[in-house]
Amino acid sequence: MAPASSPFADSFDFAATGRGVFALEREALAEVAKRIDGAFSKACRAMLACSGRVVCTGMGKSGHIARKIAATLASTGTPAFYMHPGEAAHGDLGMVTDADVVLALSYSGESDEILLLLPALKRQGNPVIAMTGRPASTLAQEADIHLDIEVTQEACPLRLAPTSSTTASLAMGDALAIALLEARGFTADDFARSHPAGALGRRLLLHITDVMHVGDDVPRVRPEASISEALMEISRKRLGMTAIVDANDRLLGLYTDGDLRRSLDDAQVDLRNTRIDTVMTRAPRTISADALAAEAAQLMETHKINALLVVDAAGHLVGALNIHDLLRARVV
Repeated sequence: MAPASSPFADSFDFAATGRGVFALEREALAEVAKRIDGAFSKACRAMLACSGRVVCTGMGKSGHIARKIAATLASTGTPAFYMHPGEAAHGDLGMVTDADVVLALSYSGESDEILLLLPALKRQGNPVIAMTGRPASTLAQEADIHLDIEVTQEACPLRLAPTSSTTASLAMGDALAIALLEARGFTADDFARSHPAGALGRRLLLHITDVMHVGDDVPRVRPEASISEALMEISRKRLGMTAIVDANDRLLGLYTDGDLRRSLDDAQVDLRNTRIDTVMTRAPRTISADALAAEAAQLMETHKINALLVVDAAGHLVGALNIHDLLRARVV
């Protein structure tokens, strides 16, 4: 076991070592980028034409990278999953169908667990894309397509821990995923559909209908109601406002907590006898039910308001929401 501390720790320049690692890995990425050529394009076409999934596999550190590449592919429009090569030889190979493409990672190109799978994959007719640092390796030679990720130097001074090579593998996987994303015309909306719980998903998928209050929960009074009656409606519905509607539920105006403060400052306003339609805000800001919740958040921020009424195309009141509804939905 390594010692808990070193006598040189106090004087060691950790930052310089960290910068050195970045420099070495940056050089490694530049090397590999020069080799993105026809083989890369061929790999992309094979994945794009795949009617099944991209099966990513690798052992050890390459396995960790393969798992991440599978996740990136899946979230950017290319169905993919990770398969452990050791488990594959004991039954998990049954997850691979003849419609799938296999992306196999092994820097040495000689991982026994992966080489053991090749005969079965070839019999089934699966195209194999290999990602190795050794073009002359068994895996590179046996694969249908080879992506060369050879690096001159690992960042590890002992040249034992995969560092530059795993960074190059990860970058190559990202390059494949983004090339496929652009070729598919994958959009932010598509991304949101595969990330419904994420912030982007909430912004792009959540609509006003998902967060608004409806029916009896929507505060509303008729125009002949008094200010005090409107205040009771505001208190009951707890949205900080009430809509003023006609007999057909068509929106006429809005009265808010802020309007109440202004009414109280006016000595001529009698809360019990003054009609609400004489003090309401006419033509208030509204939004449609099929709009995105993110649009409501933007509208509230732009106009410095805390609530919105929801109306249909004919101007009928169909719902209401306030900033707290958007906060609960984590839209803002």
